[in-house]
This record gives sequence, C-alpha cells and structure tokens, in this order.
Amino acid sequence: MSKRKSAFRLFIGAALVVCSLAAAQQAQTPSGFRPPEGIEYRRVNIMSEGVRMHGELFWLKELTGKKLPTVIQAHGWGGTAAAFRRDSIDIAKAGYLVLTFDYRGWGESDARLILAGSSPVKPKSGEHQKFTAEVMEVREVVDPLEFVADWFNAIHWAMGEPMVDSARIGLRGSSYSGGHIVHVAAHDPRVKAIVSQVSAIDSRPKAITVLGGPEEQQLKTAYEEATQRARGEIGYPPARKQGVYGNLIGAPVRDKLMRAGFVEDAARLRCAALYIDAEKEELFDIAHHAKRAYELTPGKDKKYVLIPGITHYGIYREAYAESIRLAIEWFDKYLKQ
Repeated sequence: MSKRKSAFRLFIGAALVVCSLAAAQQAQTPSGFRPPEGIEYRRVNIMSEGVRMHGELFWLKELTGKKLPTVIQAHGWGGTAAAFRRDSIDIAKAGYLVLTFDYRGWGESDARLILAGSSPVKPKSGEHQKFTAEVMEVREVVDPLEFVADWFNAIHWAMGEPMVDSARIGLRGSSYSGGHIVHVAAHDPRVKAIVSQVSAIDSRPKAITVLGGPEEQQLKTAYEEATQRARGEIGYPPARKQGVYGNLIGAPVRDKLMRAGFVEDAARLRCAALYIDAEKEELFDIAHHAKRAYELTPGKDKKYVLIPGITHYGIYREAYAESIRLAIEWFDKYLKQ
C-alpha cells in the first residue's frame, strides 16, 4: 500500500457520508491475496465512529450459507489483518467464520481526521455543517482506548452478517490485543469465549517497562505530553515511529496507556477465558498480565498455559502450531458444544 500524505484537502459533507456508508455495505476487490483451495475470502468495510476499517472474512466453502460460530481477531501493537491470514485460514478450516480487521489508522483502514487549523465556520446548535478544510489523518499511533472502540464496532458489524451465529461469538487477541479482548469481553455479554496469547493486559507504567524508565518517570512524561497536547503545543506522535521501543512499530499516546489497566476487567468476565504465555517473555513481566488476569477471572471456565522455551515472538514461529491448536480446542469446547 502506498504511503499516504500526512495532510491533504478534502470536502467534508453529506455526499462524503453517504458514499462512506454505501461503501461500508460492499465487499472490496481483493488486492493480490488469494486464499487456499476450499476457503472463501471476502474483504469488508466496518465503520468505527465514522471511520472505515478494513476487515477480512474467511470460511470453508462447503459451509457457505450456514450459521457458523464466529471468531473475531485482531493483532497487537503495530500488527495488521494481513499478518493474521494464516491464523484465520487455520481457524476457518476448523469450521468457523473468521473476521479479522485493521484498527483505524493502521494497515488498509482509513484514519481518523483532525482539523489542521481552526474551523472555517462558526458552530451552529442542532446542525451538522459541511465545509472545506485542511485536515490531517492520525495514522499508526498506539491508542488502546481507541483500539477497544474498534473491537466493539467489529462485533457490532458481525451481528449484521447473515452467516454469523450471534449466540456463538469468540474473540482472539495476541500480544497487545490480548488485553483489549479482556476489556471488550468484560463489557459485552455476547462474547462467549476468548483466547488471549502472549498478552500485555495492563498498559499502566508499573506493568509496562518496555516504554522505558521507572514508573515515576513514565508518569511524568505522560502527563507532560498530555498537557502539551491539550494546550495545542504538540500533536499526535509521528506515524511509523520505529526503533524507539525495540521492535515495536507505532508511537504510544502515553496518557491513554495510563488509563488502560484492562487486567482489572478480568474480574468481570462471564465467558470462558484461555490465557497463553511464553515462558521466556522478554517484553513484560507475565505476573502483571496474563497470570494476573487468570487469577482474577471468576468461575471454572478458565485455563492458563505456559509454553516452555519460547520468547514473545516465538508464539508466531516455533510455537505457532501449538498456539493455534490450543485456540481451536478452546473455541470448540465453548462455541460448538
């Protein structure tokens, strides 16, 4: 995908809204990717707070037209739907309809727009106005509060898909998204099972050290940036910021991370929850994340698995077969039986 300009001019008005909503109802033409034999694949548009998100659907061709248990998944910090295609295909082969998506501002999704300057019109009470202005798109920043809103909207979208069995919905998150699904499932009773693997579930400074510095310094930096942003002295972090936080791509909106203590939501879960950790996790202390979430999760429909010998990224390499097997077995138990 070609690199977008960070600022551009466009017309904001009724015509744009109508076109966006119409596009959201139509599948897009695949761009290069072809699924294996026996797998159906469709690109879809999901509207999240007025912004189009790119989504991808996978299912077994022989099950076309049937109501299917559905797994919704998205990647973590800097990941995209394209990186989850292998997972989606394997889960679809097990008899599921699988929806994966790109967060707003990531991958093939559109981005949230903000005015590059002052509004050229005066606000009018009770009226949506149309005007022409210079805007800037917010791309590839890490905002967990915005990410979870995208998750909720992906579920809402799925509920209108004819092949989705709304009584059998599962969520699967990996790395940073493994925490998002804990929060979402705790607040959406339609979710019946989750699989959270190598998950950073608490974004607060005491639990995330990869951002650098002790807790006191992280808090100081986050508050300073938030104050400057609120006063219009700085904007959002630049897109594709890489190398500052190890291999992670994308810069965090730090004050949003401070409010994303999703591990505490585990105590509110009323669905089956599987947590998978890497024994040699190098990005965070698992005691503050999946282990803690497992301890807080009520009831008996929960499980904690520690895969020996692997680091964080090993879940996508040498432990991939085991992780996908564990996920499918979990969903089979709680979405099929």
